[in-house]
Amino acid sequence: MTALAAENPPIRGRFAPSPTGPLHLGSLLAALGSYLHARTQGGQWWVRIEDVDRDREMPGAAQSQLETLQRFGLEWDGDVLRQSQRGALYQAALDRLLAPGLAFECHCSRSDLAASHGLHRQCLAHAKRLQPAFRFRVATGCRVDFQDEVLGAQSQRVDMAVGDFVLKRADGHWAYQLAVVVDDAAQGMTEVVRGADLADSTARQILLQKALGLATPRYLHLPLLLDENGRKLSKSLAALPLDSADPLPALRWVWQALGQPAAIVAAARSPQQFLHLALANFDASLIPRQPSALHNRIFQHPA
Repeated sequence: MTALAAENPPIRGRFAPSPTGPLHLGSLLAALGSYLHARTQGGQWWVRIEDVDRDREMPGAAQSQLETLQRFGLEWDGDVLRQSQRGALYQAALDRLLAPGLAFECHCSRSDLAASHGLHRQCLAHAKRLQPAFRFRVATGCRVDFQDEVLGAQSQRVDMAVGDFVLKRADGHWAYQLAVVVDDAAQGMTEVVRGADLADSTARQILLQKALGLATPRYLHLPLLLDENGRKLSKSLAALPLDSADPLPALRWVWQALGQPAAIVAAARSPQQFLHLALANFDASLIPRQPSALHNRIFQHPA
């Protein structure tokens, strides 16, 4: 590999759903946005199942999600990675943080931290747990600045916003923050394109990347889809499954939610035609910063 190639690795993006239910419009927006952003740069697009929290997993959801992506024409590169099979890698990363004191064992319960609204700045445990949690030690005054390709310049005082954050929960489940950092690095991700609800997590992930000596990818956070009550779609009771038998209405809608002109894909008569037109015309500079409100019933299975 030449020095230039090492400095400019091939573009690689990903879509990483949690198998807590079927894909809905908000999921499709994140999938299509990440797919188009990677593919239009000549890059790869991977799929990862983020199933570290097995208590929230819906049986069969992961397979259903993969089948939906295929019916919508979204084909991925490589093998599908499942976080539930990668505990040894997460443990190795935690051990690397524990050794120099960058992470620590914590016996605090939610009630111990209630007075600080859940913000951990020092251990306040009244008793030791049989199985403690593990947290990342956030220095006082810690601030992380980064540039988001949609939201612009971002800054977070991590000590005041989130405090010492969990890497492994007391119930033995790995925390999202550690798992996603380890996996993005292991899979060689050069960009992270996802929903704006995860923008708040980015500073924590950058801290972990630096602590573990890992590269920081580019970040681009897509606008959220809101229901008619202004709630994030995935939190809404109306977030029913996408209609895989008729993908085009949903594909056209999320294309427009990404700020792209409707006329460009109007002639598409199949998901494959839609993606051909979308890949030839996608303009990331048009992605809006603000969330999009919708009533999503027309894109779902009939009652």
